[in-house]
Amino acid sequence: MEAENVFGSGEFSGTDRAEYTLSLSSIIELGGKRHSRVTVANSRYALVEIEREARALDLLGRVTQRFIAVLALQEKLQVSEEATRLAEVSLQAVKHRVERGAAPDAERLRAEAMLTQARLARSAIKAELASQRMALATLWGSQTADFDILEGDLYAFESAEAFEVLYQRVADSPTLQIFATEERLRDAELELARSQSSSNVQWSLGIRRLEQFSDTALTAGVSIPLFAAKRNRGEVMAAMAERESAGYRKQISSLALRARLFEAWQTHQQAVTATEQMGEKVLPALEEALVQTREAYERGSYRYIDLVSAQRELLDARRAMIDAASTALSNQALIEQLTAEPLAGRITDSPGGAENESAISKRGESNPSNQGTSHVSN
Repeated sequence: MEAENVFGSGEFSGTDRAEYTLSLSSIIELGGKRHSRVTVANSRYALVEIEREARALDLLGRVTQRFIAVLALQEKLQVSEEATRLAEVSLQAVKHRVERGAAPDAERLRAEAMLTQARLARSAIKAELASQRMALATLWGSQTADFDILEGDLYAFESAEAFEVLYQRVADSPTLQIFATEERLRDAELELARSQSSSNVQWSLGIRRLEQFSDTALTAGVSIPLFAAKRNRGEVMAAMAERESAGYRKQISSLALRARLFEAWQTHQQAVTATEQMGEKVLPALEEALVQTREAYERGSYRYIDLVSAQRELLDARRAMIDAASTALSNQALIEQLTAEPLAGRITDSPGGAENESAISKRGESNPSNQGTSHVSN
């Protein structure tokens, strides 16, 4: 509705010479603009969905990594308890030799200092364990760590497939699908920008009332903007640049992801081998060596420093085995996060049976006898 020549001055004061026009108009979009807008909207929605999946995988990865860290600290706490026990046994053996005059009193002082250091180390691990438990609990929204221990097998590993087989899975993972979806979005935005180069046709049709003559007349009009393609050239070039940039980012990310996956796969292989060798060969040998060294020390054949060295070597080997096992599991979790699939299916030979699923669950809420524990299934 339009009104002209109203409330002016002189002859045009009032509404005696007014002209009223009632018309209907619309725009006929050319160049597939509407279809391009719908495609852009759908592509943006798909990108949001795949980003949500990637964030969910990241969260699961952080939970798994912290769970493994707590399991490793629990194992190290047991080693620390063993170190304290060995220090106590050694102190008693030293006291007996000092009482018999077979060793100087300085050895007793050294043994007491070693026992104190072992207890301090145990306290430090307990404090770190409490912090890690709290960090883990925050990931499922808890303000307190309402469990005391985690149940899980730190030494249950999956057998990794060949690297190229694993890398083939990466192409379907959300990590790379984000870039593929972004490429489709940039393609849609480019088509939308190109469609803007086509001029739209605007038409109108209406009726006009001329008060001066008390007559009516039909009005019609067609409008086509000129040089739309030239004005839109910059938008098209910007959209093309964004499309090329998305392709380059995908290539760079694919190469970086391949390198990261290979590093995780190689580290996992090496850590699994190291853990197995430590458990099968190193630890049994050091345990037997400690037994023989302690017996020889009690007989007076070995010095106190020999006993301390044997104990330290055994404890260091146990800690190294824990570190290797946690490294293997951490890289296994990273591989599964990158591929968005289990490393090699479900575990069939590890403790837990049907409970060994890819999940973390808290136990103790329905069974009072299990309160204060949490369970992880690989």
